[in-house]
Amino acid sequence: MSETDQYRADEHAGTRIGACLRRCGGLWRSGWRAIGLALLVALAPPSPRAVSIGGPFELVDQHGATRTDEDFRGRYMLTYFGFTHCPDTCPTALLKITNALEGLAEVDAAKAERVVPVFVSVDPERDTPEALRRYAEHFHPRLVALTGALGELEELGRAYGVFFAKVPTGQPGEYLMDHTGFVYLIGPDGKYVDHFESDASVGDLVDALQRHVVTAEVGDS
Repeated sequence: MSETDQYRADEHAGTRIGACLRRCGGLWRSGWRAIGLALLVALAPPSPRAVSIGGPFELVDQHGATRTDEDFRGRYMLTYFGFTHCPDTCPTALLKITNALEGLAEVDAAKAERVVPVFVSVDPERDTPEALRRYAEHFHPRLVALTGALGELEELGRAYGVFFAKVPTGQPGEYLMDHTGFVYLIGPDGKYVDHFESDASVGDLVDALQRHVVTAEVGDS
């Protein structure tokens, strides 16, 4: 991609996020959910590396194995931040990702194989590897579910423009998590490619993956 094309892509991303913020209106929670990503994209300088979303991590997956960002090099990561006790938005997003990858596989199996769905917990207190293992069974068979120490997850969240916080339910010891609801597409080089708002349909995801995912990279083995 040329520098001009990259600038246009970044400008388009900033416009999309700005529209999201305007739709949020006076809803303060919706506003701060989008502010971090909006700043990362819209305020970035116009250069080939302008959009700095994503970053290194070392977390634990649903099988208790240590996973780092380097494990996903050569693959695309379709990443969502959420929590297993989420009543609606998280399972809805993960089902969309599952259905999108299945839909992509029907038209281009090679592209679908290059995409790894990734679920990052924002609730490490309850989302143990075992809890994530049980949860992940309901979604795509290649889903990688990750957790870690709170500080590690906060650091990764900042790299993605993701914010999350406990919201008490009024019941002793019970809480939900308020969190950013974007789905992120990270390229095989670990760089940001695109993101999708919560109202994106399965068809939107399939179309975007068909555009962005390539079946071979220069230097791939």
